Amino acid sequence: MAGSDRMAGWMGALGALIGVAPVQVVIATEYLSVEAAQKALFPQADRFGEVVLSLSPAQREQVAALAGPQPPHRSLRAFRALHGDQLLGFVFIDEVIGKEDFITYAVAIDASGQLSAPEVLAYRESHGGEIRNAAWRQQFAGRRGLDRLQVQTDIKNIAGATLSCEHVTEGVRWLVALWQVALQPPAAG
Repeated sequence: MAGSDRMAGWMGALGALIGVAPVQVVIATEYLSVEAAQKALFPQADRFGEVVLSLSPAQREQVAALAGPQPPHRSLRAFRALHGDQLLGFVFIDEVIGKEDFITYAVAIDASGQLSAPEVLAYRESHGGEIRNAAWRQQFAGRRGLDRLQVQTDIKNIAGATLSCEHVTEGVRWLVALWQVALQPPAAG
């Protein structure tokens, strides 16, 4: 009996601590692999080749000037999407900070500069996962350039996911600027 009374006392104390201590629940969810995102963004591609991005200081300045303020990024990978020898476009795998942790997403820019809807590969925050909703992601699809790619004017915010919306949109702006400065195919003429 004494052992069970002691256990009940410990459980009660633990319950009291849990009731007082703030607990943040972080739900880390992986939705797509890099390969699945590539095929979702360019289903007609028969291969993807990773691109080593090496920007000159002048190119870095130009991308920053075009893209504007940015949230912290963790990593960036870029892939050429090819069908035979034809360049279909590029797939970018980027990670931007949400509120406290990184959101991994993929976006495609085709050879003509048209943007796809982003695909969320991994979401690691307790709030804001609504950016996975198709309606929010579709706001990006078909856009070209940076003029109509502003959060809260062109890309609507989601209540409760403000930082996720802003940071993914700012990250996509950076990728579009990067494409314009370093990867855009020369104009045919």
